[in-house]
Formats: sequence, C-alpha cells, structure tokens
Amino acid sequence: MSGAPTIESNGIELKAKLNPDFASVVSPEALELVAKLHRAFEPRRQELLKKRVELAKKLDAGQKLDFLPETKSIRDGDWKISPVPKALETRRVELTGPVDAKMVINALNSGADSYMADFEDSNSPYWENIIQGQVNLKKAIRRDIALNLFGKEYKLNEKTATLIVRPRGWHLDEKHVLVDGQRVSGGIFDFAIFTFNNGKYLETRGLGPFFYLPKIESHLEARLWNEIFTMTEQELGIKHGSIKATVLVETINATFEMDEILYELRDHSAGLNAGRWDYIFSAIKKFKLDKNFCLADRVKVTMTSPFMRSYALFLLKTCHKRGAPAMGGMSAFIPIKNDPEKNAIALAAVSTDKRREATDGYDGSWVAHPGLVELCMNEFKAVLGDKGNQFDRQRDDIQVTAADILNFAPEGPITEAGLRYNINVGIHYMGAWLAGNGCVPIHNL
Repeated sequence: MSGAPTIESNGIELKAKLNPDFASVVSPEALELVAKLHRAFEPRRQELLKKRVELAKKLDAGQKLDFLPETKSIRDGDWKISPVPKALETRRVELTGPVDAKMVINALNSGADSYMADFEDSNSPYWENIIQGQVNLKKAIRRDIALNLFGKEYKLNEKTATLIVRPRGWHLDEKHVLVDGQRVSGGIFDFAIFTFNNGKYLETRGLGPFFYLPKIESHLEARLWNEIFTMTEQELGIKHGSIKATVLVETINATFEMDEILYELRDHSAGLNAGRWDYIFSAIKKFKLDKNFCLADRVKVTMTSPFMRSYALFLLKTCHKRGAPAMGGMSAFIPIKNDPEKNAIALAAVSTDKRREATDGYDGSWVAHPGLVELCMNEFKAVLGDKGNQFDRQRDDIQVTAADILNFAPEGPITEAGLRYNINVGIHYMGAWLAGNGCVPIHNL
C-alpha cells in the first residue's frame, strides 16, 4: 500500500496508509466531518460508557432491572414515529453480512428486500477491512462495482436490495484516527465516512441513508445518535429525517427502554430488531454474579425460551403501537452442503423460526446466507400475501411484565458437552476473527 502515515491539519491525525481507493473515501473533507462530530459528542459518549459500568456494578450488587419511573409518561403517551420512507416499507427478508466486494454484490443480488452491510460483528475491524468496505459500498451505490474471481464474473443485477449500513457500537474506537489526541468512536467514524460519501446521493433517490444501530443499552444512547443524525443532516445539506435507523435490541436492559428508544429517534426511526444472540450474551453478562441466575446449555436457549419469547413479543407490540417496523432476529442455521439429511433438518428449523415470526406479526426477519432468502420470503409471503408489512397489526393482547423479561427458565440441563461445545466455538471464532474474518460458519451455525 503506497503513502505514509499522515498528520492532517486542524488537530486530525491519521495513523494509516491510504492507497488511491482509500483516499477517495477517507478524504480531508470527510475527516473534517468526523472531527466535528467527535468534538461535539465524544464527551457524551464517554459519559454514557461510564453509565454502562455503573449499571453493571449495581447489577453485580443485586439491583434488579425494571422500567424507568422517570420515563413513564413516554411509555403511557399516545405518539408515533415519523412514517418510514417507501424504501423501508417492505423488509420481509433482510440479508446480513460483511462488506467485502463479493458479499456486497451477492447480497444486493440475493432477492432479499434489504441488505445490511456490516461494519460490526461480521467484520473483523482492521483498517483494510473497514476502508475497503467503504470503497465497496460507494462503488455499489453508484453501480460501479464488479469482480472477477477464478474466472467467474460478479456484477450487480438490474434490481437490487435496499442498502442498510451497520456501523460499530459505542464501545469501540477507531485507533487509526485521532482528533485532538483522542481516538475517535468507531461508530461515528463508520457513520460519518459513509454518510459524507453517499448521504446526499442516497437522499436524492429516496434511499436514506439507512442504518442499523448495534449494542444500544439505553434511550440516552439513542438520543446521542439522534443528535448526531441531526447535526450531520445540517452539515451535509440533507433534509431532516432522511437518515433512518433501526435499533438492534440486543441488550437486556434496552428491553426496558424500547418505547423511550423509539421516542428519542422518532424523526429518524426505522423500528427495532430482535438481536437474538447478543441478547442472550447480554443476560449472561449482566447477571453473572446473581446466584439465582443460570441458563441451560446454549443449544437449549431458543426463541421459545420464556425470557426470549417475552422479549420478542414485547418488541413486536411496542413497535406496532408506535407505527414502527418490527424486525425478527437472525436465523440460527445455514444451509449444509454435501449432507442432504442434515440440510433438511436445518432448513426445517429455519422455516419454523420464520413462520413463527410472521404469524406473530413481525414485518420481516434476518438471514445470514443467500441460500435462505427464498425460504424466509416464502414464510412471510404465506402470512402477508401481497402486503409488504404488518404495521397495522396491533398486539394489544400481549402483556409482558418485568418478571417475564427476567424469567430465565429453563435452568438446565447444564452439561460438560455443552461447555466443551462453547469452548470449541469460541476458539474457532477467535481464530477466524484474528485472521481478519468476522463471518465464519461453525458447526453449521
């Protein structure tokens, strides 16, 4: 890679090399937007990260999670989010995946309604991955992306999925970019670089820009994103409310603030998503010192486990009450090549999962493999027919309490085999992640 580490003016320091492609997205002007957002909002990000630590200490000391008394008026109020744009009215199937060129092309061509281009969990965040991903998305948006691998041509179809981008979470820094001597937020960096390069282009076409927000733990964290969106729209001359974001509810404390999260983002909201796997991890992390808390083996914790079922139904009810899309979580399985019997079992499990979400009233759901798009689409079409969503389906029959959200039964079985399985998965994943691949199939999951 050519070029040398660059010290930019105005307190911006770039500790990475830029080849011509990289320089086309990480321009001085784009970095100026990063710096403006950093200076305006970094102190608040640090305050909110401290609040996470403070809450963890309280939970470790025995405090229980509950709904916030100070925001009761929001939960009880009669309000709705701003209407979502036409491009986000139909999201029956969303395909998620990293931002390498092959995945970007295949995902946009997959037949899914939306493609969530991921700078977070499925992307190992080293510099080349992050910036090449930004280059790939900029080219794809302008239909200027193509690839030849081993003699096979990859190019975009005439009709492509709607693009939604997931930046990194609040807890992650971008170590290669410093402003006034401080590392910038990875999430702000991802968001600002993408929006600077593509925001106005997408807005004029009614395509956002659209985002997914990961690892949100409170309505105050959602408020911070909302203020960042508003400032960015002003800086770039984008109409207010054009930026839309779906929040992943993947921490158990966020479940108690879903109304408040939608309210804070009401001009920029595109609903909520049931972030299944991180949600389970969040429960374990939050209640690790609670002697009364215990979960069964990982394979036994499903979306029908009491606390997961309560969370999924409560998210659905909350979204539709507020006129917001309710998006189902990630399928637990991927197609299994060369084993028809196991593949049939896996696909049947995915069908059951997606059928339940569609029947419950969800507007769409996630899959992680292009081979599952048609299967998921068929399950939602079977329920929705020609409709693109179920926004009008109110679930006033659902009644969920704090106790329901915290009902962690079943507590067994807990087995040595389950522990060994978890260790095996952890080693496999960390090996792949450290090698630069954050999206890797392990044991057909």
